[in-house]
Amino acid sequence: MNKITDNNYYDFLVRNINLYLKNFPNGSEITPINEQVSLLNVKLDQSDACILGNYSYRYFPHLYTLTSSIATESSGITSVQNNPSLNLYGRGTIIGVIDTGIDYRHPAFRYSDGSSRILSIWDQTVQESLSTAQVAYGTEYSREQLNEALFSDDPLSIIPTTDSNGHGTAIASIIAGSPDPETSFSGITPAAELVIVKLKEAKQNLKDVWFVPEDVLCYQESDILFGMSYLVSVSQKLRRPLSICIALGSNQGIHDGISATSMYASFLSRIAGISVVVSAGNEGNSQRHYFNFVNQEPYYDDIELRIGEKEKRFSMEIWPFVSGSLSITITSPNNETTRQIFPSLNDCREFDFVFSGTTIWVNNITFEQGTGNQLIVIRFDNPLPGVWTLHLQSTYNEFFSFHSWLPAGNLISDETYFLNSDPDTTITSPGNGSSQLTVTAYNQFNGSLLIKSGRGYTKSGLVKPDVAAPGFELPCALPDNRYGTITGSGAAAAHTTGSVAMVMEWAIVRNNYINMTGIDITTLIQRGANRTITDNYPNNRYGYGRLSIDGVFQRIANL
Repeated sequence: MNKITDNNYYDFLVRNINLYLKNFPNGSEITPINEQVSLLNVKLDQSDACILGNYSYRYFPHLYTLTSSIATESSGITSVQNNPSLNLYGRGTIIGVIDTGIDYRHPAFRYSDGSSRILSIWDQTVQESLSTAQVAYGTEYSREQLNEALFSDDPLSIIPTTDSNGHGTAIASIIAGSPDPETSFSGITPAAELVIVKLKEAKQNLKDVWFVPEDVLCYQESDILFGMSYLVSVSQKLRRPLSICIALGSNQGIHDGISATSMYASFLSRIAGISVVVSAGNEGNSQRHYFNFVNQEPYYDDIELRIGEKEKRFSMEIWPFVSGSLSITITSPNNETTRQIFPSLNDCREFDFVFSGTTIWVNNITFEQGTGNQLIVIRFDNPLPGVWTLHLQSTYNEFFSFHSWLPAGNLISDETYFLNSDPDTTITSPGNGSSQLTVTAYNQFNGSLLIKSGRGYTKSGLVKPDVAAPGFELPCALPDNRYGTITGSGAAAAHTTGSVAMVMEWAIVRNNYINMTGIDITTLIQRGANRTITDNYPNNRYGYGRLSIDGVFQRIANL
């Protein structure tokens, strides 16, 4: 079995510049992912929670969840498409979608003659020998194979890839779905062609590290990175501009844009002909973020965490700013408590709460290797429902500030949250990177921000999101020839990806500016956004304003 899909092997993300193989057991295998990181597959007998501590936090891929559950006029799309001198529908561009897959049989992804508008699909979940190009695992299906399947009596017997969730199909259709006169549906750029990456589910051993219940659907960072590299390779081979949509997010990490996925998205966004559009997440009102600045003696803070009745297991992270050095003491709702846990290099402490049956693991890491910051990781197993108190104390009797995040999306229930939460700094990764286009969602019918939409800024104060786009009940295609709607920042990111493809068509396909990069497009979208006179911009809710592709081309016309 391929080690990347074998649950007996751990997947470690290792920076290419720091491949110290002497730290890993013999038989470990390296698979390059991109210019920055590689995947190291390590077989370990150890399966307990303290593998985090024996190996650095930064090695373990983060876990990602989906960021979504008629808007053309509110963004100026129709006026641009109807302008005879523009008439932009994404011709000659590639749309790259990394998600739950696609129903390739749906009319939204076929030309009028029934052939496929999909250039290729890399299904990471299907392990067979039909691949037409080198992929590290899974199976790649070419357009020729897709057409063979589509014109057969039983397409799935030839190409068995599906989208049982529907999220990937919906996202791809918003960006580039073919028009359907009966339902008045059309994607933003119905002349673009698609390349699809269907993510495999996260390995169980990684879910065990982060204390995610077995039945929860989530995806791991390394698979997303492989998907991004695959999309770039197809784009370069065909010499066509690429717009990548990532409608996924993670609450893990320092929220400073330095995770492996955030950094790679930023890197790609500075290359001519590539743009990366990322959703801001839906954590704005989830009460899963806590922040405090403590500037008075006795220099401590008590975080009150309410844990729901049905919560089985979960993890959380506390990231002090550089000036802080904190110990932690944890107290249960029935007043059982840990001892004071001080920062250390690699200790992993286990605490059993006798009267509640709860077990907690704490890693209080003095220097998290990827950032240099202190990091406290707390993992709960069978937690007692009720209000827990996390007592943070300065070890140097001085002021401190910190952020804490609970997991995003479906990794925990809505019944688990901070009592004194903060809705700001809730943009999920990789939306907190410097150069990718980060999109939050608003209701295009009344102009209000969706209450769930992630808010900026980043932990370091970088302005994010970049723009707000329509994200409320957007019409979309769904598996099995159905149509429906989808809501959330993932839908808004898809809507914006179509707009980006229009700029790519004008700039590169039509040879108006062949050096157009993703960050160039981000700047144009920031400048052309619609802004109200009652708000100051940029702000941490709408970024530079509401998406207006019409405004982008008005700015271009004045160049």
